[in-house]
Amino acid sequence: MSEPVGRALDWGDPRSKSVTWHDPSVAAAVAPTLSGLEFLQAIRDGRLPPPPMMSLLGTRLREIEPGLVVFECEPDESVYNPIGVVHGGLVCAMADSAAACSVQTTLEAGVLYTSIDLTVSYLRPVTLASGVLRATGRVTKPGRRVAFSAVEIADGAGKLVATATSSCLIIDRRAP
Repeated sequence: MSEPVGRALDWGDPRSKSVTWHDPSVAAAVAPTLSGLEFLQAIRDGRLPPPPMMSLLGTRLREIEPGLVVFECEPDESVYNPIGVVHGGLVCAMADSAAACSVQTTLEAGVLYTSIDLTVSYLRPVTLASGVLRATGRVTKPGRRVAFSAVEIADGAGKLVATATSSCLIIDRRAP
């Protein structure tokens, strides 16, 4: 059996981060009464609380138009993986949010969605030096039952770090 590489005393001082969020049921209760565009604008403008996942990952909703959304996030060391770069899960979560929310901007009140799939291609590593990540999601084909979207994620220098495609199931909850 080999010796451990390091002991806790060799790890340096521990670091921490505090996360604060609001009750997600507040926004969820309002969601069916607003169009997808209005709902996301209310979150961006602070009239509704953001989803807790946005607070956890430090993402911000920056731009919203019909068929388009932009999220930003500045990664810190708390999202590093064991090989010293930002975990792909952060990039994937940004891609999922941008893809699905771009579809959400096209939906009328009472029409919901859920992701069917997400395919992410990682193009280059992300580190603290990458700066602010910007995920731009665009609807490529709206639909009554299934909608499709694409995402590009760029670093602070504008270099593409990942791309993604997604499809979302459209669920019409309005009365017939």
